[in-house]
Amino acid sequence: GNRMRGLLKALTTNPLMGTAAGAGITALVQSSSATTVMLIGFVNAGLMTLKQSIGVILGADIGTTITAQIIAFKLTDLSLPAIAIGVGLHFFSNKKYLKDIGLFFLGFGMLFLGLKIMSSQISPFSQDPAVRQIFVNLSRNAFLGVMVGTVFTAIFQSSSVTTGLVITLASLDLIDINAAIYLILGCNIGTCITALLASIKTSVSARRTAVAHVLIKILGVFVALMILPILRSIVLVTSSDLARQCANFHTIFNVTITVIFLPLINYIAKLVVKIVPGKDIEVDLGPRYLEKHLLNTPIIAFQAATKEVVHMATISKEMVEDAMSGFFQSNKQALNDVDRKENAVDDLQQAISQYLVELTQRELSPEISKKIPSMLHTINDIERVGDHAENLVELAQRRLDNNMPLSQNAIEELKNMYSQLIKMFDNSIRALETNSKEDAKLVLEIERQINEMTVILRQNHIRRLNEGRCDVLSGIVFLDTISNFEKIGDHLTNIGQAVMGNLQWGIGKDKDLAGASAS
Repeated sequence: GNRMRGLLKALTTNPLMGTAAGAGITALVQSSSATTVMLIGFVNAGLMTLKQSIGVILGADIGTTITAQIIAFKLTDLSLPAIAIGVGLHFFSNKKYLKDIGLFFLGFGMLFLGLKIMSSQISPFSQDPAVRQIFVNLSRNAFLGVMVGTVFTAIFQSSSVTTGLVITLASLDLIDINAAIYLILGCNIGTCITALLASIKTSVSARRTAVAHVLIKILGVFVALMILPILRSIVLVTSSDLARQCANFHTIFNVTITVIFLPLINYIAKLVVKIVPGKDIEVDLGPRYLEKHLLNTPIIAFQAATKEVVHMATISKEMVEDAMSGFFQSNKQALNDVDRKENAVDDLQQAISQYLVELTQRELSPEISKKIPSMLHTINDIERVGDHAENLVELAQRRLDNNMPLSQNAIEELKNMYSQLIKMFDNSIRALETNSKEDAKLVLEIERQINEMTVILRQNHIRRLNEGRCDVLSGIVFLDTISNFEKIGDHLTNIGQAVMGNLQWGIGKDKDLAGASAS
């Protein structure tokens, strides 16, 4: 989870490092599909860019060839011992890392066992003239061979399985090197189906990552077919064993396309942008200001943490704005963006908290020592605002999905309360940024207005219900919306009180947060 994200972020600063990271991670997880799906998730969350992901994809394609190499060593007889080790470690160990190692062995064992079973079932057909003729046709027709490999891999959703099957067929002398090459080229295209499925209903950048994977594979197969005589001659030199030649071709193909396309990443990214048009809202998810070397100068480190808190508060405000854009204008893209920004807020909360905890281990002035607890409470309040923004997204989505009408009066009341909430946000952010007690006082004044509006709006809603001018289900959405507005106002009030230096934690306004902390 977090370690993998941190590792990818650190190792994708340039395409070459990204390729190495992709190869290493895929060699460990034994699935380029798994790595690519992770990439799509990271790009969708804004943790990686399209260009960074392309480098990792190229590396993943190299890493996945390790499985074919292992299969070519004919380790299928080790399947049952591997399963036994895996079961023993996973089910009888109390340590999590040993359980994970057990799953690792179990996965390998199941893969080898599956290939062993397939091999034993295919073996009787090796002498059948009709079956042999089918594979002879594959060796003569490149298009047919590539298509069969693509379809099989799309069904299995694993290039390792298809490649293992090809190696098995080769070891039974059912196919020659030509048929094996065509099938392996096809399996390299078919493995993209998992990434395409994972990219459904994701951001534009995430969909571009999946398309980039497909594009690289298709272009790679096209290039391989153009230089096939050269590749075939290289493969034939590497080994006299056909099964080993199949595994070697799989590796040589993916290394070749990586060497060709790695310098062309910028051009591939531009082409993918044209294929998948659209614009994403860029979310700077990572910490901007939390530099470790500043911790040795506590006053500057605290200023950096304050800037990061302002950054976090700004994103939480954008979340509320996006949610209400979906509510008022039926903006579905804005609703989708909230989830990505929620990840940003959660990550920033963790990063800032850790930074402040490390800061407390330094020699601090009494002023900073007093402010750090309030700062920790503040980032918790901002995170809770993000949670309420997600509640608003659910309400907006419910209204859109069920076509729930709201009267014009109800809409105007919500807009008026929302505008006051945005003013409260602006003053809270300014108060944090400048340590302005005047802005903090304005936050408290607006909070009183929002509380009064909450009471009035509820009374108006009951009157509309009695008069039959409001739908009951729409009314529930209305009440839940103003309730979330009020709770967001409570958390912003806590921020204002923290700036003023008189925050009373767990008393008064922040009842829902106190309850959440207790739970």
